[in-house]
Amino acid sequence: MAKVTPGEFIRQVRAETAKVVWPTRKETVTTAIMVVIMTLTLGLFFFGVDAIFSQIVQFLLSLASKG
Repeated sequence: MAKVTPGEFIRQVRAETAKVVWPTRKETVTTAIMVVIMTLTLGLFFFGVDAIFSQIVQFLLSLASKG
């Protein structure tokens, strides 16, 4: 692998950065809102699943303690 001077490295970084297509403000806001919505949805889903499993375990433990 060829060694690159610091100056050449900076030029390459600038050239690559110029190729990046940055999202618009609207795209960024829309994506952020979708992330928040999905996070809340999954959080509620897993909270519900956890609550159901908790009730099942409590029921099974109460059966085991009676026997």
